[in-house]
Amino acid sequence: MEIPVVDFRAYKLGDKDVSVEQLEILSRQFKTAFTEVGFVYLVNTGILQEEVDGVMSISKKFFLQPEEMKLPFSRKSFTNNVNHGWVSSETESLNPERPGDLKEAFNITSLDPDMKWPSSDGLTEFREIHLAFFQRCKDLSLRVLHVMAHSLGLEPEVFLNAHRQIGTETNDTTLRTLYYPPVKSDGVKEGQLRCGEHSDYGSITLLFQSPEGGLQVRTTSGEFISAPSIPGTVLINIADLMQRWTSDVFLSAVHRVFLPPVGDSSTRQSLAFFVHPDDEALITCFDGSNKYPPVKSGDYLIERFKNSYGKD
Repeated sequence: MEIPVVDFRAYKLGDKDVSVEQLEILSRQFKTAFTEVGFVYLVNTGILQEEVDGVMSISKKFFLQPEEMKLPFSRKSFTNNVNHGWVSSETESLNPERPGDLKEAFNITSLDPDMKWPSSDGLTEFREIHLAFFQRCKDLSLRVLHVMAHSLGLEPEVFLNAHRQIGTETNDTTLRTLYYPPVKSDGVKEGQLRCGEHSDYGSITLLFQSPEGGLQVRTTSGEFISAPSIPGTVLINIADLMQRWTSDVFLSAVHRVFLPPVGDSSTRQSLAFFVHPDDEALITCFDGSNKYPPVKSGDYLIERFKNSYGKD
């Protein structure tokens, strides 16, 4: 099984709308991908590779700084948003049964202009570049959610209405820039990965990858397949709240980032845009069933963070 590639040209950013005919085509393609694999590559979205490269370039400058330069921006050090900021290597275990993940991250969860941002030499545009990319990802996400609703025969606004507050303090949608440093095989703990097996928490995720491999997706048969970086694409996947919302019609697939081969000292980068419904949005099964109990988006996210950060 392979992850399908879908041409999003008919609804790319910059175009006002999509024709009924093209919406039907995209809807069928989305439904096939999200019911069979849970992942899809989109090409011709309107987000350019140069934009992705620009975000990765400036974020890597931040990650390569000495730790004492990054500590002031640590996650949980911002009183108005505890998820915003830097996460050091091995702090997070997305599979709690494994040792801490071999990755660093910077979460852009708050767009508050008063938030403290990295601004040392070479990082003066850190805030500007990340916030511009956040907005681009938001715009694309809303188009994807529109097509998803249509693919299920739902009202076009049904998912959009629960994502009106993206970019505010009442929605936890996060742009996460990730850096996977070189792996020293003699220092790896038993069972440790760059990113442990997990499913995402919210509605959907947009992922942009550097050329280095490592991402693997678990299929419905239980095997892991490679999800390589394809230049010019964004990899979209279903997350857990969307699976609940659709009564398991759309699949939130488990995925991981494996260790590089012994002797491979390459780094890896990715940009993940985790789309969440508004904190107060009540997620109920769209078919009226009781397959999953109703849950507020914000409450669900808090519980998931407890698993990945321990007592955090």
